[in-house]
Amino acid sequence: MSAAVEFASAFLLAAGALACLVGGVGLLRMPDFYTRLHAASLCDSAGAMLILAGLLLQAGVSLAAVKLVAIGLLLFFTSPAAAHALARAARVRALAPLLAAGSDAWKR
Repeated sequence: MSAAVEFASAFLLAAGALACLVGGVGLLRMPDFYTRLHAASLCDSAGAMLILAGLLLQAGVSLAAVKLVAIGLLLFFTSPAAAHALARAARVRALAPLLAAGSDAWKR
């Protein structure tokens, strides 16, 4: 494997790990369910895709690369759907978001 591919793979893996770390910090720091869900779904989806891209560069053309692409497609379609289902279930159960004081933006 060439040095350029090694560097690109290491960069993608580090960027993916950083995105997952930011998503984890977002889970701890955000004030309510909806903002936590937003932080987790965006950062962790992006982080997983970056990590899979880095691993795909390391795998080269092989059966492992096909499996990584299948995992990536699975995450690409299921992660947003799961986040939407969680947000919709919270909305149906009338879980109100934390809004600014005096705001009436949350109407049914």
